[in-house]
Amino acid sequence: MKISSLFTSLFASLFLIVSVRAQTVYYVAPGGSDQHPGTREKPLGSVEKALSLVSSAPQGEVKLVLRKGIHYLVKPLQISAAELNGHILTIMGEEGEQVVISGARAIRPKWRSGKGKVLQAYIGKYLGVDQLFCNGRALAMARYPNIDSSARFFHGSSADALSKTRIRSWKNPAGGYVHALHYAEWGDFHYRITGKYGEDSVLLEGGWQNNRPAPLHEEYRFVENIVEELDAEGEWYYDRKSGMLSLIAPAGIDPAKAQFEISQLDNLITIKGDSSNPAQHVKIHNLHFTGTNRTFMHDREPLLRSDWTINRNGAILVEGAKDIEITNCTFRELGGHAIFVSRYNRNIQLRHNLIEFIGGNAIAFVGDPAAVRSPLFRYEQTQTVEEMDLEPGPKSSNYPAECLVYDNLIHDIGRIEKQIAAVQISMAMDIRVSHNTIYNVPRAGINIGDGCWGGHLIEYNDVFNTVLETGDHGAFNSWGRDRYWLPSVEAVDSVVARYPQLPFLDMIKPVVIRNNRFHCEHGWDIDLDDGSSNYEIYNNVCLNGGLKLREGYKRKVTNNIILNNTFHPHVWFKKSQDIFKHNILFSSYAAVRIRDWGSEVDSNLFVQPGALEEVRKFGTDRHSVAGDPAFVNPLAGDFRVQAGSPAERIGFKPFSGSEFGVVSVTLKSRALRPQINLMA
Repeated sequence: MKISSLFTSLFASLFLIVSVRAQTVYYVAPGGSDQHPGTREKPLGSVEKALSLVSSAPQGEVKLVLRKGIHYLVKPLQISAAELNGHILTIMGEEGEQVVISGARAIRPKWRSGKGKVLQAYIGKYLGVDQLFCNGRALAMARYPNIDSSARFFHGSSADALSKTRIRSWKNPAGGYVHALHYAEWGDFHYRITGKYGEDSVLLEGGWQNNRPAPLHEEYRFVENIVEELDAEGEWYYDRKSGMLSLIAPAGIDPAKAQFEISQLDNLITIKGDSSNPAQHVKIHNLHFTGTNRTFMHDREPLLRSDWTINRNGAILVEGAKDIEITNCTFRELGGHAIFVSRYNRNIQLRHNLIEFIGGNAIAFVGDPAAVRSPLFRYEQTQTVEEMDLEPGPKSSNYPAECLVYDNLIHDIGRIEKQIAAVQISMAMDIRVSHNTIYNVPRAGINIGDGCWGGHLIEYNDVFNTVLETGDHGAFNSWGRDRYWLPSVEAVDSVVARYPQLPFLDMIKPVVIRNNRFHCEHGWDIDLDDGSSNYEIYNNVCLNGGLKLREGYKRKVTNNIILNNTFHPHVWFKKSQDIFKHNILFSSYAAVRIRDWGSEVDSNLFVQPGALEEVRKFGTDRHSVAGDPAFVNPLAGDFRVQAGSPAERIGFKPFSGSEFGVVSVTLKSRALRPQINLMA
C-alpha cells in the first residue's frame, strides 16, 4: 500500500471514530425521570430536560430519541441558535414506535349524571379549555346548529344562529363564539361574544380575520360554546366559574373508560434565530403532533393586499433558520396551523409528512412586510409612481427562500378557519412544492398571496376537492396586487405604458406551474387573480373549474388539458404579453371585459361542437382545430393522446398523467384520488 493511501485510510478511520464519539444520544420516555442520565435503560422523563442538555454536550450531533407514548408538554419547546451552540440536533421518535408530542393535558373526570343525557364532572376552575379530546378526537363545543357532516359550510350553519329569539334563550353567552363566512364567501370571520345588551342582542369582538371587510354572510353562520345549545351527542361545555365540565357522550363511547384531554398550548416547537445568527441544522423526524388550541382569534396581521390576515404560529414555528428538516411526521387534531415558516429562512425541507384534521393552514411560508418595497396592505390602497421605491426585488433577506415541500399528504384542514391553504406562500422566493396530495380543503389547495418575489416551482401535485366551503377562488390561487397594481384597469394601462418594467419590480422571477392535476368545486382549477404576473403554466390537467387569467402581465399558458370547462380570460391589460396556445379545452372562452388579447391566443384544440367557431369571433385561434382529442383512458386518468389525434396538429405534446401526488409507499396507500368525469 502506498504511504499516501495508508494515511488516507488512517485519516478516514480516525474521522469515523471522532464522528462516532461526537454523537451524543439522550433517550426520553413518558415513564422516565429527569434525574436519570438519559440512556435507553434509564431515560429522561421530559423532552424539555433533554433539550436543556444540548448546548453543553460535546460538539457534534445530538440526538433526542423519544420512546413510545404521549409526551405532554408543559410549555412549548424553544430551540434557538444559542441553545444549539453549534450542535447538529435531531429530535426523533424511536423507529417503529408511536411517539406523540401533545399540547394538551390528560384529565380524569369523575362523571355524574346531570340533566337528561348530560354528564358532569368537576375539573377545576378558570382553566383554559379550548378543545376537549376524547380518545384523541376533538369533540364539538355546544353549538347551534348541531354538527351535520353532510352540510357544506362549517358542518352545519343556519341563518337564525343569531336570531333575537335564540339570543333570548341564552342566559349568559359571554365566552361564546360566532363563526360566519364572508358575505361574498371570500373566507371567514370569527367573533367572541362578550355579553348581552338588552334581551335579544349580543356584544361581539373580533372580525379581523379577513383583509376584505364585509358583513357576515346572512345564512352561513353558527354559534358555539353556549351552554343552552348543549343538546347533541359529542358536544361539551366548560363553565370556568364553577369548574364543571358538561358532556353528552359521543355515540358508542363509554365515558368511564374513555381517555379525555384538554388543549393547553398554541405552539409545540419553535425554532428561532435571525438572519445574522440563524438557528440551523435541526431535524425533526418520526413524531406525531397533536392537541393544540384553536387560534382563529389571533389572525390579525394583514398579508399585503391579499384577502388574508394571519397568525404567525403553528404546532411547529420556524423563524430565522437554515437547514431545517421536518420529515415523516404526523400532524393531526391541531386547533391552528401545522407548520409555519416565518420571516428569514433558507433551506427548510418538509418531506413525507401527513397533515390531517386541523383547524388552520397545513404549511405556510410568510416573509416580513418590512422586506417589501413600498408595501400596501389593503385592496383599495393606492400609491403613485412618484411615491414608490422603484428598485426591483426585496429590501432585505427577511423572507423564506430556497425551501422544499415534497411528498406530503394533506387533507381535511381548515376545519374552523376558512381563509387557509394546504400550502400558503407570501413574501417569499424560490419555494418548490412538489409531489404533494391535497384534498378536502375549504379554500385553495395552494395559494400564492402576492408577487413578492417569485421563483416558485409548483409541480406534480394532485390537488382536488378544493374550495369546498367558499367561492370565487381556485384549487391553485394567486394574487398580484403588487406595487404596480391599481383597482382601475385603465389606470394600470396608463402607468405601465410609461413604466413598462413596473409589473416586474416585485415578481422578479417567473413562477412555474407544471405537471399538476387540479380540481376546484366552486371556482377555477387554476385562478390567477388581480394582477398575478410572470407565470409559466404548462402540462397541467384541470378536471373541473377551468383556467382563469385576470389582470396581469406575461402569463404563458401552454400544453394544458382543461376538461369539462374552458379558458377564462378576465379583464386583461393592454399589451399584457399573455400567451395561450397548444391547449386542449372543451368549450368556447368565457371572456370578461377583454379589449386586448395579449401576444398570442391560438393553436388550441376545442372538443365541443361549435366552440371553435365561437372563439374565432374574438379574432383569435386562427390555427386552432376542433375534434375529439382521443385520450388513451381519461376516466382512469390517462390523458395521453392516441396516434392521429387532432391534438398533434396544434403542437400539443403528450405528457404522463401517472406521476401526480405523493410518492412514498406509506402515503400513497393512504391517499385518495380524484373522481374523474367527462361531460357529454
